[in-house]
Amino acid sequence: MDNIDIGKKVERFRKAKGWSSRQLAKIAEITPSMLSQIERGLANPSIQTLKVLAKSLDVPTFSFLLEESNTEDLVVRSNERKKMVVENLSYELLSPHFTGTLATAIMNVPPNTSSSEKLLEHKGEEVAFVLEGKIKVFLDDKEYILQTGDSVKIPAFMKHKWENDFTENAAILFSVTPPSF
Repeated sequence: MDNIDIGKKVERFRKAKGWSSRQLAKIAEITPSMLSQIERGLANPSIQTLKVLAKSLDVPTFSFLLEESNTEDLVVRSNERKKMVVENLSYELLSPHFTGTLATAIMNVPPNTSSSEKLLEHKGEEVAFVLEGKIKVFLDDKEYILQTGDSVKIPAFMKHKWENDFTENAAILFSVTPPSF
């Protein structure tokens, strides 16, 4: 929570409205000096003051509490992807990291390879899209053949596995929430 500067956010929302600090103070019914101290980080507003400022600025109260993101950390260049190889399977992480509530990766499955010997389950909900090739996906006791362009949603804790017993490589784009690989 080190990256949260409530005062800067109040100031940014105020300036976006084109208001002076005196105008916002009047609308929010707080003193101009209190608003000035909040914006300069010299005073921490109470929850009630945050609610009043949010209502005055027409923004959700929680918007003052969101951490700032360094946008450079959000971009993943194709030649800088994190890669992981497990036996014959390879994974390329498309999201910057495994933190947060969502991760996206490409799983490359060579011919005559499967993701596991037996069906496995995990707490993450998953959506997968076949980028190239075709592959079998086992969902509980059913087997499906997915081809390029097909997709599947795998609910949390559903037993599943991937199997490529075809002659060409299969590439699967998938997202998992929360991340669990």
